[in-house]
Amino acid sequence: MTSTIEAPDSGYRFMPGVSQYSCGIGALPGFAIERVRFAEPVPLSAGFERIAQILKAAGRPLTAFGACELRSPAPFTEDGFKAFNDIYIKTLIAWGVMRDGVNPVARSNVCPKITPPAEPSFHAFCYTVPSKDAPASFVVAGSGESVEGKANYRDHTIAPGDTSPAGMRAKATFVLDEMERRMRAFDASWRDTTAVQLYTVHDAYPVLESELGRRGVFRNGLTWHFDRPPVVGLDYEMDCRRVHRERVI
Repeated sequence: MTSTIEAPDSGYRFMPGVSQYSCGIGALPGFAIERVRFAEPVPLSAGFERIAQILKAAGRPLTAFGACELRSPAPFTEDGFKAFNDIYIKTLIAWGVMRDGVNPVARSNVCPKITPPAEPSFHAFCYTVPSKDAPASFVVAGSGESVEGKANYRDHTIAPGDTSPAGMRAKATFVLDEMERRMRAFDASWRDTTAVQLYTVHDAYPVLESELGRRGVFRNGLTWHFDRPPVVGLDYEMDCRRVHRERVI
């Protein structure tokens, strides 16, 4: 099992990922993860302000911020994605969430094809709250069909440009394997999830039964967002979670 690290003053442990985000978080004993979804996307800066207010109202430190789901106008170039991430992590550093270059916050960042936001925005976020004897909760960050942490995505993408049934199957297999690898870090599997999300604008029907169904992904259904992954050239992304309390504001 991949080891996890406890994030200071957070109420969660995380699976290390890349500098932009971790691979996922899991609540520590005595804590639970809660999810808040915004009724409408909130631009990044204003979103951080609203999140800080919500954490304060809940009596939680900024370091309890553990995961977020972003929406962007369109897929970034690789250089554009790096520039965006440099902006995003500034707040995490200022909040004391990201320390010594290690980012514990799990993240998904996808691009709606229909009615996208005008600028990168928050769709949802998760944080920890004290909860005695709470059932286990976790959030696995989004992953597309490319190996993360390399010099670029382009040279490490599965079936690049191939959205045929065979290409989508190869992409789905890679992403599903990665989701399972990340869940194992929290002693979890598909049967533990309360929600699974898929992001693609291509025909996923050929893989729904043969790949997702076969593995048990549909235990609690599937939320399919007609969105693209955040980097040009990627076509398929997923994330999943086990969260027992969610609200919309």
